[in-house]
Amino acid sequence: MSTKELYIGLLSGTSVDAVDAVVVNLAPPTPALIATHSQPIAGRLRAAILKLCGGSAIGLQELGETHIELGEVFAQASMNLLEITGIAAEEILAIGSHGQTVWHEPNGDKPFTLQIGDANTIAERTGITTVSDFRGRDIAAGGQGAPLAPLLHHNRFASAHVSRAIINIGGISNITFLSPKTSAIAFDSGPGNVLMDWWTAKHKGRNFDKNGSWAREGKVHEELLASLQQDAYFTRRAPKSTGRELFNGAWLEAALKSLNKSVTPVDVQATLAQLTISSLVNALEGHGDVEEVYVCGGGAHNQTLMEGLTKALAPKKVTTTEALGIHPDWVEAIAFAWIAKQTIEGTAVDTSAYTGARAPAVLGAIYQG
Repeated sequence: MSTKELYIGLLSGTSVDAVDAVVVNLAPPTPALIATHSQPIAGRLRAAILKLCGGSAIGLQELGETHIELGEVFAQASMNLLEITGIAAEEILAIGSHGQTVWHEPNGDKPFTLQIGDANTIAERTGITTVSDFRGRDIAAGGQGAPLAPLLHHNRFASAHVSRAIINIGGISNITFLSPKTSAIAFDSGPGNVLMDWWTAKHKGRNFDKNGSWAREGKVHEELLASLQQDAYFTRRAPKSTGRELFNGAWLEAALKSLNKSVTPVDVQATLAQLTISSLVNALEGHGDVEEVYVCGGGAHNQTLMEGLTKALAPKKVTTTEALGIHPDWVEAIAFAWIAKQTIEGTAVDTSAYTGARAPAVLGAIYQG
């Protein structure tokens, strides 16, 4: 058996700041990260994407052009990654491109999820077979379409001896519970960075609160926190998934307005950080005796979040997935490379414990390079 099965994984998350790109060797026994690259998304394109995510009425031409332009960025990320590594395109078996989610509605009368970043463009520009639209098939099979990264979490991080939780804090947070005694389960727990990012952009003109330093300066407003925690999503039973469609600036502003009290911007930021921490802790407490907690995603760099989780979950071990061999920045991109491999090989994956899908399915569409 070949010792080299190279795939590229591509992902743009809820924060819409960059395309994460990885080359990973998926030959058994475990995925090996070869190289990484972060391709920035320009401000004008980012603004167009966020407009789509906000549900604004737009023309089909604007949607189509944004879809194609983002596909070009994904393709460039792949080509830049190959240039950095010196790996030839012919050595890559496939690209797994998650795309950029702009709307996620798994619970309506006609459930759907929409990711942009044209895979035709990626395949054409790179000459590499590209797999995309992973979430759509899961929804067609009765699932939520998310989270899907737990497929890799189970494959890579499960232990035969200890119970673990893998927390991904991107724009939205999700948790995967890995127990040696029971089947794995996973779901979106609520907001990760999305509300903090939005509030920081509004009041500080920055895309995010680096290290959680601004939140650290404030004081949690307990009444506002209690109001935010009243949202029905937090007590909804799994399987469940969410996104900017629920947790967005309008949602926060409505809560502030209904509070009918003045809260300083820095205290709002501190409260939003605590909302992320509390929703994760509550979710963990509701799902068995977890011994170890590992964090990945951008939130792993937020010291305020990490310190809050460590304090709240003591004496449990809380650290990042780097302790398990994968840097927290790249777990999700590797996940979509791994899922693309399953698709190329025609392997149906069982997402029932994560998304509620009725039966295993081959996820994604294949665009020949």
